[in-house]
Amino acid sequence: MLRHGLRNLSSMSLKTLETLNFDNAALADLPVDNSKNNVPRQVPNACFARVAPTPLASPSTVVYSTKAMELIDLPKSELDRPDFPSYLCGSKEIPGADYAAHCYCGHQFGYFSGQLGDGATMYVGEVVNSKNERWEIQFKGAGKTPFSRSADGRKVLRSSIREFLASEAMYHLGVPTTRAGSCVVSTDTVVRDVFYTGRNVHEKCTVILRIAPTFLRFGSFEIFKSIDRVTSRVGSSPGKTDILNKMLDYTLQRFYPEISREDKETAVVELYRAIMERTARLVAKWQAVGFCHGVLNTDNMSVMGITIDYGPYGFMETYDPAFICNGSDKGGSATSDLQMERRKTG
Repeated sequence: MLRHGLRNLSSMSLKTLETLNFDNAALADLPVDNSKNNVPRQVPNACFARVAPTPLASPSTVVYSTKAMELIDLPKSELDRPDFPSYLCGSKEIPGADYAAHCYCGHQFGYFSGQLGDGATMYVGEVVNSKNERWEIQFKGAGKTPFSRSADGRKVLRSSIREFLASEAMYHLGVPTTRAGSCVVSTDTVVRDVFYTGRNVHEKCTVILRIAPTFLRFGSFEIFKSIDRVTSRVGSSPGKTDILNKMLDYTLQRFYPEISREDKETAVVELYRAIMERTARLVAKWQAVGFCHGVLNTDNMSVMGITIDYGPYGFMETYDPAFICNGSDKGGSATSDLQMERRKTG
């Protein structure tokens, strides 16, 4: 009888795609641009811009992670539904979702690049599961946002599979990381130069679902930067200390509740120290498994000390301090050994 009762209690905590327990705190607590104008543009005075996924034709599921999807209380029966891929690529709206693109800036390869933002990803919402854990879910490859610049907001199957495999592998290796919930492919295609040789090919559009406590990154706080003395670029919201204070309060309350906020200056110093320590531990774990990130820029480093944005990453077969996994890194700024130095200096 007890076993039967526990089974019933467990089944009560499971959700359907239509009944996920959304609580989209980031959009409630931080400034949002509500125009839904998905053309490339500057987004001042906001941490997010509302967007809408661009539907895909004939989506189908490539793969999903049952363990990752359990984080948001979705059982396997939901993952096997015929309409699952439509929900998980943005063609069909998930009830309770509130799609938005995050605005951030960044230092790339040592130079301030100004506004960057979610050019191919978008916030779907935050799901509070049966264990009272909060998980932000995000689409990657669901279409254009205000931050897409000259790109199309799409991802293809080969890069999506690489991220899916890497993030799940890193999790099982004990390395803090985003999770990959699903990978959905479409009959729609985009043009890509696979080997950068000038030979364009059509590749199938693909969307993956990412899962993490948050996707806030170092660059989230760089939108407030004043004019850079080297590049002459500015953040998208330079000098907006009111928004900066909101973001600091949000980060402390949601992700570092152990830090007292009684004295603001002390709290900021403690937050900086905590992020620095988490990042140091993260890179040490990278080194232990031979992982090389490839793009150690401030827009690719999480405030939670987790691995995000799997682009040109690589794993060393044997130790090589000069190992470079990014073909565009001609100067070797993100070699295996240098990624430790880069994290010391930010």
